[in-house]
Amino acid sequence: MKILITDGMAEEAVDMFKKAGHEVVLDEASPERLLEIIGEYDALCVRSRTKVRKEVIDRAVRLKVIGRAGIGVDNIDIDYAREKGIKVVNAPTGSTLSVAELTMGHMIALARGIVQGTQGIREGKWLKKQLKGRELAGKTLGIIGCGRIGREVAKRAQAFGMNVIGCDPYFPKEAAEKARIELTDMDHLLRNADFITIHANLTPENYHMINRDAFEKMKKSAYIINCARGGIIDENDLYHALKDGKIAGAALDTFENEPPGETPLAELDNVIFTPHIGANTVEAQVKAGTIVAEQVLMALEGKEPVHWVNKP
Repeated sequence: MKILITDGMAEEAVDMFKKAGHEVVLDEASPERLLEIIGEYDALCVRSRTKVRKEVIDRAVRLKVIGRAGIGVDNIDIDYAREKGIKVVNAPTGSTLSVAELTMGHMIALARGIVQGTQGIREGKWLKKQLKGRELAGKTLGIIGCGRIGREVAKRAQAFGMNVIGCDPYFPKEAAEKARIELTDMDHLLRNADFITIHANLTPENYHMINRDAFEKMKKSAYIINCARGGIIDENDLYHALKDGKIAGAALDTFENEPPGETPLAELDNVIFTPHIGANTVEAQVKAGTIVAEQVLMALEGKEPVHWVNKP
């Protein structure tokens, strides 16, 4: 069978397909080209760049499975794929540690002005007096979404001496107690956290959930980090909250539109960025690639995948 990989994949994963006897084509196809060629393939493997919407699925006459080498599947129309009998599988555990570590990196960078200090040195400035930071120890971290990544962030934050509270309606009380996360509601989290980090999938219900009203509730000394999905934060409201001093700072790895182009947020000194690299480590790419390859192979062999996202 023919497998199309459009966003790159770990060599180890590609080798798995080849060893199973499949023909593999790597093609970073544009949306237009994808429409032209998708009809030739039995499987499609993507990351976050490639969008697999209705028009693509309608032309995928041979497609049996779509593999997402990562967690989020908001770039795939999973419901329409189900209607067409196409399985969608992912790799929910592949990037867990990498995203958690990046979150902690952003937290420390915000607390200690690391980005501003670096830029100052490049410009010949010695900002020692201006960059008075804060310790993480004793501060409260609010985690929105206590799934795999949220729990790994909690472990690392606790190692720094932070108190951890979380908001997640699907997180069992017993599991929260075991993870030493104090479950609370969103209002309490926003009002009491010194650092807020988002680790939730983007859904119609939480689109722009962090908006002007949310920023009004937050401490003026609070920082927010988003290594999940950009659409959860209203970026226009974030810009005004940062500019007007409603919150102290923000770190974004994800944006509502990627790449974001010329964003007003880039004008501000109290926000730092990374270009959606949460899962972009050597280790995460190997894990995500091999996990999703295993799932795709199961689907092609007529077996039931473990990580079948759009299972009826």
